[in-house]
Amino acid sequence: SFGMLDGLDEDRSSCSTESSGGSGASSPEDIGRSASSVALSLLSSATCEMCGMVGVRDAFYSKTKRFCSVSCSRSYSSNSKKASILARLQGKPPTKKAKVLQKQPLMTKLAHFLMNVSGFSLHITPSVFFAVSMELFDWGRYLGDGDVMGAPVSCFQHVPMGNSWGGISEGIRVEVPNTDSGLPMKVYWIAGIIKLAGFKALLRYEGFDCDSTRDFWLNLCVPDIHPVGWCAAGGKPLVPPQSILHRFSNWKTFLIKRLTGSKTLPPDFASKVQESMQFPFKKQMRVEVVDKTHLCRTRVALVEQVIGGRLRLVYEECDDGTDDFWCHMYSPLIHSIGWSRSIGHRFKRSGGSGDSIPGMRFILFFLKVKEVDQSGRWFEDGMKLEAIDPLNLSAICVATVRKVLADGYLMIGIDGSEAADGSDWFCYHSTSPSIFPAGFCEINNIELTPPRGYSSLPFRWFEYLKESKSVAAPVNLFNRDVPNHGFRPGMKLEAVDLMEPRLVCVATVTRIVHRLLRIHFDGWEDEYDQWVDCESPDLYPVGWCQLTGYQLQPPAVNAGKSHLICSFRGDKDG
Repeated sequence: SFGMLDGLDEDRSSCSTESSGGSGASSPEDIGRSASSVALSLLSSATCEMCGMVGVRDAFYSKTKRFCSVSCSRSYSSNSKKASILARLQGKPPTKKAKVLQKQPLMTKLAHFLMNVSGFSLHITPSVFFAVSMELFDWGRYLGDGDVMGAPVSCFQHVPMGNSWGGISEGIRVEVPNTDSGLPMKVYWIAGIIKLAGFKALLRYEGFDCDSTRDFWLNLCVPDIHPVGWCAAGGKPLVPPQSILHRFSNWKTFLIKRLTGSKTLPPDFASKVQESMQFPFKKQMRVEVVDKTHLCRTRVALVEQVIGGRLRLVYEECDDGTDDFWCHMYSPLIHSIGWSRSIGHRFKRSGGSGDSIPGMRFILFFLKVKEVDQSGRWFEDGMKLEAIDPLNLSAICVATVRKVLADGYLMIGIDGSEAADGSDWFCYHSTSPSIFPAGFCEINNIELTPPRGYSSLPFRWFEYLKESKSVAAPVNLFNRDVPNHGFRPGMKLEAVDLMEPRLVCVATVTRIVHRLLRIHFDGWEDEYDQWVDCESPDLYPVGWCQLTGYQLQPPAVNAGKSHLICSFRGDKDG
């Protein structure tokens, strides 16, 4: 491949590096006034999340301008938020008293509007532009120069390359497209990995040495990243960047010296990536999945879409395909046909479905839960414990075992919040990392949510057990395994908003308690945080959405804190 460097000067001199700029027609003056007025209207108006009143943003209460008055701010209680979350799970629009922020920032709407109006341009500082535009969000700009950590791919065993990433490290050399060649055809150059953040790598072209001004982020699993030697094997031109061409007179000698003893990607890296993105689930396969309208039961659903191992399931007997549910194929919420009957779980039957459906027992596709010995002392109905609230994943609550099923499964109810018919009981396996013995929160300095309406505060387990004439589930029955997961506070990742499971968002690990991770959605308030297990299939490394083609939700932007520099141009004089 070094031979490709011969005659470089001649090739470069014969190619023009000048670019011509086009001139566009100016927009009519009336469109300019309309765009400006709408933009100002979007910037100044606000809607109270409690009562729904629309008013001027500057007159609203608090720094976040979410409420029209102090009264509305205080009335926005955890009960109203929980009611809204339940409404979303059931597919109902939230009421005005339980309104939840929609994950589409106001400035995103403004940006889309202005960029679609002919003759207008929106000038935004780069860091904010990439934070407010969903289509243009770029992890590279968000991560900056590498000071922000991204969780390693090896933390996510369920993702493509999750089990084959160990050899990828800083210092590895790769061949990548050269965007600074000044040549009309596509050429390549060698770059070294400076930092890793998930699938993303901060790269620096060979020859820049300590100069970081031209560093760039790329997803290592995209097709245009190759091991050193790929250009030579395929006859592709290997050309040094134009801006450093003058630094060395003999680039062949430079490369030989620089690459001696260095490492590169395995030769079969690209094929391994493709193999790891093959998933067993196919369209129209049937599964049993939790019924989002009644959490205590399951229903039959058909696989409608598979993206990166995530499944879009449409409940059976839904003609228009709108009654759907997103989850990962390794989610504890989905099971093979016949699972509910085998363990004694509630099941909503539908016409034409059941255990007798031929060819629908794809048991090997599902992760097996750990076998447990129920012959000794075991969970019993009425035992108390602590559990992550399935309707509010930011809270760990006082809970009760309501029914013991087969194979180690339990029906759990959240004390003080249960429906009379038990329709909001939730099925957890006894080894689930989402249930804990009484006292877990106190020991680990986590706020425990007491039963709704419980007045003897601060909450004390001893007193509560005595008042309720109940016993706590034995500590030895809970899962105490803590894997060496590799997560650290501050690491960035892509995480499912489990309250709206179709959304995968930019997120940060803010706290770690044993195997439990506190996930914060960037740009959102702490009340939207979620407690998630370190091995949850709803967590993904940086770059997973780009690799699989799944849409990534950018961080929300508080318009009051952002530094947007907008310029509206109508005619040439505007």
